Amino acid sequence: MSLLTRRQLLSTTSAATAAAACHAWLPGAEPAAAPAVKKVAGVITIYRPFSHADVILGKILEGWEQKGGPGPQLKLSSIYVDQFVSDDMARDISQRFGIPIFSTIEQALTLGGQGIAVDGVVSIGEHGDYPFSEIGQQLYPRRRFFSEIAAAFEKHGRVVPVFNDKHLGPAWADGLWMYQEAQRLRIPLMAGSSLPVGHRLSPDILPMNCDLEAAVGIGYSGLDVYGIHALEFLHWHIERRRGAETGVRWVQALKGDAIWKTVDAGMVRRDLLEAAFAAVPHEPGSDMRKDAEAVLFLYEHHDGFRGAQFMFSCARGTGAALAVRGKPPLVSVFDERTEPKYPHFAYLLKAIERMIHTGRPTYPVERTLLTGGILDRALTSLHAGGVRRETPELAIRYQPADYLFAQHVDLLKTV
Repeated sequence: MSLLTRRQLLSTTSAATAAAACHAWLPGAEPAAAPAVKKVAGVITIYRPFSHADVILGKILEGWEQKGGPGPQLKLSSIYVDQFVSDDMARDISQRFGIPIFSTIEQALTLGGQGIAVDGVVSIGEHGDYPFSEIGQQLYPRRRFFSEIAAAFEKHGRVVPVFNDKHLGPAWADGLWMYQEAQRLRIPLMAGSSLPVGHRLSPDILPMNCDLEAAVGIGYSGLDVYGIHALEFLHWHIERRRGAETGVRWVQALKGDAIWKTVDAGMVRRDLLEAAFAAVPHEPGSDMRKDAEAVLFLYEHHDGFRGAQFMFSCARGTGAALAVRGKPPLVSVFDERTEPKYPHFAYLLKAIERMIHTGRPTYPVERTLLTGGILDRALTSLHAGGVRRETPELAIRYQPADYLFAQHVDLLKTV
């Protein structure tokens, strides 16, 4: 086993790019006999070009590439839209595909009838005009969406699988409530980022139950909006360590000189930080130590494993460097492709499709509950000046699923 070493990454990236141009991004041959199509309700904040609603629900409507080709065995049967924006697509989609737009979430789930009439719900609380909290979280109505979904299930005596885009909440109390409500009603629930299932620069796999000794992640852009992507990507690797997952005992967020004092004191593996930073795209000639906007999310798991997630304004990508016992530093980098139509969302939808057809989450929602909790506590720490927060509420134990990423997933394979 090996992921790319730093030297291998530099020598293989150009070859991998050339190879990608010679092969279709859809693996496999002809699709096998299709299973029954499942009906889905879309519960969304807005529907504009390139919004998450567009690049997720659009693939149900127009195929994996959103060009009219093969797609998931799902049918978008209804939509609830919370906000109609100036460049709204929902009304046009409704007319073109004959999909009703309902004024309440319950109606979207019942198709205006007297019982739950869909087989799954895709809840996308992302984008739109919503307020921010004092710690910098945009307060999307994910809890409200899920509350109304759960209330409809309970009223009509039937539950179906639900996918929640990105982190639960995003505020910790709201995310925890959503998780507990799903447990109470036995709702199959998935959530999270598309990054763990998207393409990577290396197809190599970090094996389950490996002797992982340290991990350092690199992310960029807004701390809340992209911090969850970076943490989810990092935790896909961290949860594959031996004995995982045990939860997190403390979280701290640092900025400025405090970051580099922590690194120089040995709290973060400097070789992993340098390997990760070199591997991800970043501004030419940039010096991470001179990045005035840099932030470090530092946290420790109950088994003593320490995670370090850096957010740099000079970075332009997401990746991680990993120390596996007896191996040189390894790097794993998300390949942020934009064509065809942001394909990482196709692989996210493939995981959603599997859950809706099987009735079981493809991978545990507890990972996203944990990463969302880490992010909330890190932003709280940063707002309070970098104080370390003990986090008994993040003692979240779960067994990770060995679900892989784009290079190992056949979109045309039936569920």
